[in-house]
Amino acid sequence: MRVALDAMGGDHAPEAIVEGALLAAKEQPQTQIILVGDKNRIASLLGRAQENHSNIIIHHASQVIGMGESPLLGLRQKKDSSISVAVQMVKEGKADAVVGAGNTGAVVAATKLKLRFLECIERPAIATTFRHLSGISVLLDAGANIDCTPRYLFEFAVMGNVYAKEILGRSNPRVGLLSIGEEEGKGNELTKETFKLLERTNLNFIGNVEGRDVLSGTADVIVCDGFVGNVVLKVGESVAAFFKEMMKKEFMANPVRKFGAFLLSGAFRSIAHKTDYSEYGGAPLIGVKGTCIICHGSSNPKAIKNAIRVATEFVGHNVNTHIVEAMKNQLAALAQPTPTA
Repeated sequence: MRVALDAMGGDHAPEAIVEGALLAAKEQPQTQIILVGDKNRIASLLGRAQENHSNIIIHHASQVIGMGESPLLGLRQKKDSSISVAVQMVKEGKADAVVGAGNTGAVVAATKLKLRFLECIERPAIATTFRHLSGISVLLDAGANIDCTPRYLFEFAVMGNVYAKEILGRSNPRVGLLSIGEEEGKGNELTKETFKLLERTNLNFIGNVEGRDVLSGTADVIVCDGFVGNVVLKVGESVAAFFKEMMKKEFMANPVRKFGAFLLSGAFRSIAHKTDYSEYGGAPLIGVKGTCIICHGSSNPKAIKNAIRVATEFVGHNVNTHIVEAMKNQLAALAQPTPTA
């Protein structure tokens, strides 16, 4: 397995990226990690680490697309950017997957333009996981497509269903359509038309789900357009950070509360571990001809390490092959005449 890692993308690049690669190299000695970026800076960091890993190599790229740059303009003007070179390696078969924590728009655009889409797929989607009380669910799209059609959301449902089966281990994933009410008639025209499509599939479609269901475990797969999905993702991140700071402030208010916090420290550590985004590494851009894992811009070394693990799991489970098979099956189901009353 070969993973091309954009060493220059992210708020803490290249230091955090290289450190994450070193962690992954220890845990996955069978995986070749290709650090793409400024070879001198990368080599210096590897040298400082005083660790020799034969499964880490450097592939030089002379340019970087900044976090605030226009994705398309950056790709046009910086042909030798680290993310562009990393994706090109996947296209040419020199790597099996690409992992990037840099400019998300650039990662998505480079992957779409260079790798193109799987058979029967018109739009790929970012699939992000959410921890809830009974396990993990996947939401897509989390930001790759702002304006969607019912066909796109139908594709997201099928791809999410495959991901839940292959990666999350769900035998018959419950698929829910994110809307403003559980009733079939609730929502805008997009969700209403998508509802009609999904109820004709062979998916375990449970109907509409609401925002409160994202963290309840009601559905294993939650489908929405990229605008709504990205808002849900960012709100979730901010709520987690808000409660963390609030609890810290309240427990430090007086000695009695500090003692109570000490007694509950084990429970707090467990909760922090389960809700730590770095434990899940990154989100796949699902639906492209290849494997692309998108990491949070502020990813730390642990997040990078786990993103590499996610990439190897995605490739190892042949997710793309299963998506194509599932799409053909579901399109055949939609082609069947609608039963008349």
